[in-house]
Amino acid sequence: MSNNILNFSYNHNFHSANLTAKKNTLYAMIITISMMIAEIIGGIYFNSMALLADGWHMSSHALALGLAYFAYIMSNRYKSDARFSFGTYKMEILASYTSALSLLVIAFLMIYHSILKFINPESIAYKEAILIAIIGLMVNLICAWLLRSSHDHHHDHHHDDLNLKAAYIHVLTDALTSILAIVALGFGLLFGADFLDPLMGIIGAILVLVWAIGLLKQSGKILLDANMNEPIVSEVVDILRLFRSDIEIKDLHLLKVANDKYTCIISLNSIDPIDINLIKKELSKHEELVHIIVEIYPKKILN
Repeated sequence: MSNNILNFSYNHNFHSANLTAKKNTLYAMIITISMMIAEIIGGIYFNSMALLADGWHMSSHALALGLAYFAYIMSNRYKSDARFSFGTYKMEILASYTSALSLLVIAFLMIYHSILKFINPESIAYKEAILIAIIGLMVNLICAWLLRSSHDHHHDHHHDDLNLKAAYIHVLTDALTSILAIVALGFGLLFGADFLDPLMGIIGAILVLVWAIGLLKQSGKILLDANMNEPIVSEVVDILRLFRSDIEIKDLHLLKVANDKYTCIISLNSIDPIDINLIKKELSKHEELVHIIVEIYPKKILN
């Protein structure tokens, strides 16, 4: 269907873009890709499998950052497109959900390779591996600082930018694996504790799994519109009951359309006529409710 047909004057964009996050995600992506390319080229040139492996590992996080940045671009580009009935917020949530899925894959790969190292231990070039881990950690800390500052700039103590959070967790997991690797390699170099390298890999993977599952739950809940246990629901019900005691709530839907905004669709039964505009005015006192639809059905009186 052509956009020209859907030429409504009403603006369905309820989500304000996190421009700081968009900019800093781009910077973090550029830094990560630069490091990734340097490690891959260095690994090939110096014939270092450790360097090459870390470069390809970093590519997964560069992809996640790219996905987050792409979501910000698309969300902003189509924010005024009438085809998106409740705005483009869920583009960012979809990117967050996809990033969480990729974190699950990374975690299982970490566990798989760690188990292989337990079964078939290999000699480790400790000094070279430690240097790689330290450089990788520095890069990830810079990226984490960029993304964290974006979060603090835009953060509301009730709501998160899940697209930014997904990118931040990717960088954080990479920093965590670098820290665990430095600890394990350091003990291995000093005391010959080779078993610590795969053990730290498994511990890191478990933490990544926990973060990924948490992110999947948060973003999946929004994608599936599972919002009826939010505090705003009871607030809406209380307002309606205080407005008129004879009102019966026939149906109530809340759809999340931004980090801290909801569309509210309500069907009511009432014996006496009700001014819909008065109900909307009462509900609008809650700033979280940005698009309110009210339907009134006459309540039948039983003789």
